[in-house]
Amino acid sequence: MKPSGIGGQAVIEGVMMRNGGKYAVAVRTPDKKIVVDVQDCKSSRIKNQKFIKLPIIRGVVNFFDSLVLGMKALMYSASLFAEETDEERAEREDKARRKAEARAQKLRAKGREDAAGKVLEKCEAKLAKEAGSASSSGEDDALMTLTVVFSLAFSVALFIFLPYFLSRFLRQVITSEMVILIAEGIVKLLIFFGYLYLISRMKDIQRNFMYHGAEHKCINCIENGLELNVQNVRGCSREHKRCGTSFLFIVMFVSIIFIMVVSIPLFALIHVHTGFWRVVLRLALLPLIAGVSYEFIRLAGTSDNRLVNLLSRPGMLLQHMTTKEPDDSMIEVAIASVEAVFDWKKFENEQFGTHYGLDEKEPEE
Repeated sequence: MKPSGIGGQAVIEGVMMRNGGKYAVAVRTPDKKIVVDVQDCKSSRIKNQKFIKLPIIRGVVNFFDSLVLGMKALMYSASLFAEETDEERAEREDKARRKAEARAQKLRAKGREDAAGKVLEKCEAKLAKEAGSASSSGEDDALMTLTVVFSLAFSVALFIFLPYFLSRFLRQVITSEMVILIAEGIVKLLIFFGYLYLISRMKDIQRNFMYHGAEHKCINCIENGLELNVQNVRGCSREHKRCGTSFLFIVMFVSIIFIMVVSIPLFALIHVHTGFWRVVLRLALLPLIAGVSYEFIRLAGTSDNRLVNLLSRPGMLLQHMTTKEPDDSMIEVAIASVEAVFDWKKFENEQFGTHYGLDEKEPEE
């Protein structure tokens, strides 16, 4: 396999693919059409700074960048299903006008002509406001920021605070700090596996996981030198070493190791035994854990080393929970997303010596 550098994620009824400074979100809309939106990544300029490219630091930056970009892609895909059709909007407006007219007629019957006029004016003003009430960019940014903050807070509470406090109950019967930390790590992994299992049982999430599978299959198709079409994609693997599921597993594993290596000697040295500072330590280590995990995933995506492949296997096996076999219509969406930001023919010509004809024009935005 030849690493392509392209990556992405599943969104609502679609796939987001990112390559370099651009990303594309392809969505299968309710009318069965494929809509593709191509945008520049606003973080590209920041990432060109030398400081940001340093190991570990680039991992932290990429983690938050991926989180924000992923949320933005999800919000875009959701907006396509929230929008009304022209017929639905016309029907809603007609119903509102008929309701306002009925109220106005009752007021006219009572001789209140001015009040009747105000009812009709208010109705038209409300409809006009709704017609132009597509959320402003400021409101979208605020909503996205709140969503990202809530997601991070929920993850920290579920995968850090909860395992820590549950493991503290063992202090009543166990005095060994190492045993308690091992128990905390086991609880953390059990919560993680249980969380993945529970969400994988949800019907709507299963469709999302099918699109996740389509994303992986498209990337594997390209990186194995195959022509990007539905038939070839269908035969490719759903596993990929650079997947977010693998990253999360590595984060869990690295966090367990770091807590064991750092907390015992540190707290023995400064003689701190309060729960508050133990929690603070776990929070302080998060950026370092994310950075180290990113470096491993980055290495795994470009290496065929046996040890790296062995360490990657648990995360790839977990992908059988977070990816499902897509149908052909989902594969078509994933291919559309890839082709909007990635010249796979040029890539395969250069990496595999194939001889595809290359299109001269850039993909339309």
